Amino acid sequence: MRRYRELHDTAQARAIWRAGANGETIGLIGMGWVGQRLNTYLQQFGFRVIASDPFLADARARELGVNKVSLEELFAQSYIVSNHIPDLPPTRGVLGRALFETMRDGATFINSGRGAQVVEPDLIAVLQSRPDLTALLDVTHPEPLPKDSPLWTLPNVVVSPHMGGTIGDEVVRLADCAIEEFIAWDAGGPLRYQVTKEIFATMG
Repeated sequence: MRRYRELHDTAQARAIWRAGANGETIGLIGMGWVGQRLNTYLQQFGFRVIASDPFLADARARELGVNKVSLEELFAQSYIVSNHIPDLPPTRGVLGRALFETMRDGATFINSGRGAQVVEPDLIAVLQSRPDLTALLDVTHPEPLPKDSPLWTLPNVVVSPHMGGTIGDEVVRLADCAIEEFIAWDAGGPLRYQVTKEIFATMG
């Protein structure tokens, strides 16, 4: 995409060194409801999924068909790293320079979880020194970013306004989900998205 924008030449823009993403390794940070749903979709398209989550039991990882790894292994192995960890005091600032520097050539970091997990000066420094990397950021810290943040102007960064799942018709879907859960609860049936004290302790 960046080569096409720079060169305005279809043939040169298509002359990339990678064969494509088929069968590639995707790293999911956090395996809550969103991470698990995303894992299902990714595996359906033939991706290898690895995950880092201290709350993910080994048996559950096997059920989900993912390889459980450390954060360091996840960043070093993944072609795409996608963050889904909650905003809790222990998770703030856990994604820093040492991890971003180990990303593979041409890798992409996606953050649709929370911005506070990322040490943004570290991310900026690595993106400035590694133009091969790409960052897709739906969340930042703070929101919105300061006007002078390099994330606005770096060519290998796309910033969106924290819109995942909460705009337009998506709001109607959220309401439908809440109504369906209430009807199930009122009828004494099982809930699909029940939040217990144990689950709430690890939600952000």
